[in-house]
Amino acid sequence: MIIGSHVSFRETQLLSSVKEALSYGANTFMFYTGAPQNTMRKDINKEYTEEAKKLMLENNININNVICHAPYIINLANRSSEEKWNFSISFLIQEIHRCEELGVKYIVLHPGSAVGITKEEGIKNIVDALNYIIKEDDECMILLETMAGKGTECGSSIEEISAIINGLILKDKIGVCIDSCHINDAGYDIGGIDSYLDEFDKLIGLERIKCVHLNDSKNLVGTHKDRHANFGFGEIGFEKLMNVVNHPKLKDVPKILETPYIGDFDEDKNRIYPPYKFEIEMIKSNSFNPNLLEEIRAYYK
Repeated sequence: MIIGSHVSFRETQLLSSVKEALSYGANTFMFYTGAPQNTMRKDINKEYTEEAKKLMLENNININNVICHAPYIINLANRSSEEKWNFSISFLIQEIHRCEELGVKYIVLHPGSAVGITKEEGIKNIVDALNYIIKEDDECMILLETMAGKGTECGSSIEEISAIINGLILKDKIGVCIDSCHINDAGYDIGGIDSYLDEFDKLIGLERIKCVHLNDSKNLVGTHKDRHANFGFGEIGFEKLMNVVNHPKLKDVPKILETPYIGDFDEDKNRIYPPYKFEIEMIKSNSFNPNLLEEIRAYYK
């Protein structure tokens, strides 16, 4: 099982990420190279990177399973302002170069929102941008994330992801990240994961799935809201999510938790705790713990 979670990239950059992942019992992880909401970035520190790679090697973390996530502020679908669209393009190129400095092979991208235009026009803008961005000699592959369909989001259906890929010149240089919460909220019942994967294989090809975001959902199927819940504590539920974890067609795909931090509802309501160590243990044991959230709060106090 290749499983990890979102971790921070601060202080000692990739080295911090590796140490945090190991503290959760993970053998992979996902990170942003800076705050996802802004463009502030520090130069990549080569010493930290080399130390991180050494630590990964010592702990059987394969860097080829490590995932970067592109910032939220990138929106390739919206071309109402040519300046902002070009900024999104240049910023994504910069993030790809940072991944290549780190030796990371995959960067997950939200395709974008078609603000004030049709989805078809938004998809065309995404295709035009990616055809400019993707180069034959790129060492880091962009993974289009399946979206919940909130607002004007593009990429909430298999057909929309397929339309983006079909418009690309270098189709072999693109992959997909499927998100269980987003799939659910977009209208696909995770209980029918076999049907979903069959349709995906027919239109896109299962070989393109390079990452799975492993999240429960606070919403019923098809509500298009995108609100993550802790593993097994949402509307999808433990059993259906474990079918994704253990699915033979996804066996070698890195699985990343992006579940919410746990709030402390006692004296200090501002304290929140990462659930990942406990969720990973529960997933590995394949046994649902209904008291997990309370145990997390007790552990960190």
